[in-house]
Amino acid sequence: MENTVQVGQRFPLTIKRLDINGRGLGYYKRKITFVTGALPQEVVVAEVTAVHDRYLEATTHRIKQASPDRVTPSEPLFGQIGGVELNHLAYPAQLNFKRDVVAQSLAKFKPTGWQHYDLRPTIGAAHPLHYRNKAQFPVRLIDGHVRAGLYAPNSHKLIPLTTFATQRPLTMQVTIALCGMLEDLQVPIYDEAHHSGIVKTLVVRESVATGEVQVTFVTNSAKLPHHLQLLERIAQELPMVVSVSQNLNPGTTSLIWGAKTTLLAGQPYITERLLGRDFAVSPQAFLQLNPEQTEILYQEALKALALTPQATLVDAYAGIGTIGLSLADQAKTVRGMEIIPEAVTAANYNAQQNGITNAHYAVGTAEALFPQWLAQGFKPDALIVDPPRAGLEPAFIQALLKAAPKQFVYISCNPSTLARDLVVLTKRYQVDYIQSVDMFPQTARCEAVVKFTRR
Repeated sequence: MENTVQVGQRFPLTIKRLDINGRGLGYYKRKITFVTGALPQEVVVAEVTAVHDRYLEATTHRIKQASPDRVTPSEPLFGQIGGVELNHLAYPAQLNFKRDVVAQSLAKFKPTGWQHYDLRPTIGAAHPLHYRNKAQFPVRLIDGHVRAGLYAPNSHKLIPLTTFATQRPLTMQVTIALCGMLEDLQVPIYDEAHHSGIVKTLVVRESVATGEVQVTFVTNSAKLPHHLQLLERIAQELPMVVSVSQNLNPGTTSLIWGAKTTLLAGQPYITERLLGRDFAVSPQAFLQLNPEQTEILYQEALKALALTPQATLVDAYAGIGTIGLSLADQAKTVRGMEIIPEAVTAANYNAQQNGITNAHYAVGTAEALFPQWLAQGFKPDALIVDPPRAGLEPAFIQALLKAAPKQFVYISCNPSTLARDLVVLTKRYQVDYIQSVDMFPQTARCEAVVKFTRR
């Protein structure tokens, strides 16, 4: 009878590599074992936390032989919260890992010619700490005090935060001040167990260019008690906050945002600057979390696209137009689409604010609008896509292969769905290179720019 592994069991394990989520990977009796907190080339004592048919999950009980790339984490709560899963790995090794994540994804999906792709070394960040321009923290009442922070992994236990290794100091400062105000004014805080209370989440976003801060209270009900006193205190004590909104998200959904956002005070937008252009950012609009690296990412995309002055460019999954508007002066016309109406309004407003007359944005999904445009006789020369983590929709890929624009660049925030999409895309295009860019230092997340040539 075979020895079955039990939860809590400990054994020494040699770590071969990191998996795509940044966990150490080794083999115990030929069974894949994922070990949180362990690094390649280490020998650790692993403690089993979960047993599955085909793999085991474990944590690092003790390190017997450390990796030369192991460093002391800068985040004191490392290991207790997510969002800094590579904080124990030296930064150059983090960059190598991100290129490897792309390689692992390609080896899994095997798109045409994948063994020969030019995988360029990851472009690192000049500032790998305190880069996030947005804090999106659940709020709870803990021992009578209003606290904001992050959940412990796989739980709904809130770990209060006052600083955080990847978060910009201003977002943290504003978040803590707001908790104090909510506590003083006794605004009812959401209680998950009883589905009672009102304030669920605080969303604080800052503009690195202007220093403006945007605050959104995500609430369980339309009423926000004491909101006038709250707004008065924000105006007095937090002058950098120029935009305050309330987002209504009733019920027990796991989604952070509800559909309806109302402006409570100040202006509807804050302004961020990217590559010399100003972008108005509404509370729910998607904006990259690391402005410094976003500029580098967009410069890489621009280089890969190699637009001709007469080109008609499509900017799919456009958000507030950051990519298309950054490229507009290099093309004849830009057409983009985005599913969030407020973002499209912002994109067209941003075009106007920057004096860009050759870019136009429409509301709708890429998979619905793009085929529609093609059917109307529209012929794009160039296409740039920056889809969410789910990757490209099959209907969009089919339209893309039919239109087959000469210039095509894919910005991916998820190497797995990128590799999956490449299986189909490589029927018409060859991959010239994949340039990974580290947008999220200290995490296992990886962005990549793919340059294609039409076959």
